[in-house]
Amino acid sequence: MKKIKSIIYLIVGGALLTSCGDSYLSPQPTSGITSGNFYQNASEVEAALINMYDGIQGTNSTNTSDNHGVMYEFYLTEMRSDNTQTKSSEGEAAEFESYTITPNNGIITDYYSSFYNVIARANVVLENLEVVSDASTKAAFEAEAKFVRAYAYFNLVRLYGEIPLIDKTVSPLDTETQFTRVSTDNVYNLIVSDLTTAVAGLNNTYRTRASKAAAQALLAKVHLTRGNYSDARSLLESVMNSGYSLESDFKDVFYNENNKEVIFAIGYAPDLTSDSQNFSGEWLNAVGRTTGVNYVTADAKAALDAMGGNRTLYSYRQDAIQNQFDQVVKYLPDGDENLGIAATSANPNLAGNDWIVLRYADVLLMHTEAIMAGANETSDAAALASFQAVRDRAGLTDAVSSVTKQELLDERRVELAFENHRLFDLIRFNEAENVLSSFAAANGHSFSSSDLLLPIPQREINLSQGLLTQNAGY
Repeated sequence: MKKIKSIIYLIVGGALLTSCGDSYLSPQPTSGITSGNFYQNASEVEAALINMYDGIQGTNSTNTSDNHGVMYEFYLTEMRSDNTQTKSSEGEAAEFESYTITPNNGIITDYYSSFYNVIARANVVLENLEVVSDASTKAAFEAEAKFVRAYAYFNLVRLYGEIPLIDKTVSPLDTETQFTRVSTDNVYNLIVSDLTTAVAGLNNTYRTRASKAAAQALLAKVHLTRGNYSDARSLLESVMNSGYSLESDFKDVFYNENNKEVIFAIGYAPDLTSDSQNFSGEWLNAVGRTTGVNYVTADAKAALDAMGGNRTLYSYRQDAIQNQFDQVVKYLPDGDENLGIAATSANPNLAGNDWIVLRYADVLLMHTEAIMAGANETSDAAALASFQAVRDRAGLTDAVSSVTKQELLDERRVELAFENHRLFDLIRFNEAENVLSSFAAANGHSFSSSDLLLPIPQREINLSQGLLTQNAGY
């Protein structure tokens, strides 16, 4: 992904303050140039747009003072589901698999601060649009910034519940805005409003930046989460008529980047510290700096073996060093000759594998879900066609005459395994408590309904001097 010049980082980094206190002012301003007087034209505002994606991309490091963006998302999603686990069951990472997360966990703090930082970057763009003289460019920039802000808030509200709603740049003294939690309805209202603007103002030029189809697909997922099925269906059918399609070979979804199935991805470039990622290396053994995390559970392996079809080969493999464990292979940075996968970088810690947020198979399965509309089963022809297309690509070509909610949930699990969807799917299908309680009990863990939300980071509560409250159960 294109990086912006250091002066932009200085300006944006120095100008932004969100709910994490002074740590967001890094690097500190060292000149009289500020966000208030820097942005003078469309090119400078576009540089700030690119900076939003850099925030999502995160910093490739193991430094606890850095924001790691989406690179840490698998801990909060896949490892809190029945899909993945750590190798050693030790340290902060293991708190996610055992449902023993504490408010002092550095990973939840990193994700919270990362995505509020992304929101702050988007707010900077929105507050400087007046310098963009061309009306169409201005509208496109607004749409793109609102897509990114909505994406960040959608992740945060699903993970943390009621959260502060910051829709403007704030000063260090504006503690009420920074630390007052608002209802999830209010957060969703902003998400829907932002994505509606994004749909109206974007086209389908990009795959690693916001697009119209990405906004439509994300808004559809928001509507599914809120039970607005007819709105979701209409949006999804618009995406289905926008030129995207399934890759014929499942492997190519992940190893032929910017392919026809990708709707929105976080772009990474290999062998550049500023643009690479390390998480895919850390999923392996003796490659990453924090090895043996996000290993495949026996439960997920059994599901893929039974229902994955030709997807299974490109979803997990046995760890050649620790034979009792299985590794995720959708994002192998060091390649695999046996699977016909080439290495993406000379150094697996500087991996260039893009992270796919939205892809066409997800859209097709959401389309089936929207038509099902909360029922336990559907035989609607359009729903079956979307469901069948995903299965056909997996080599599971037996015709289906109906789809149950459980079959759809299973299909989403094996199609989108290890792509950070499973936990959110279980919650949206109202199956999380049943599935995760049984899974936890079978693996010696203890799960309760309060574990569906993460704790608000203790650091934030301390900074708020008690204004910010904690989630139940923590």
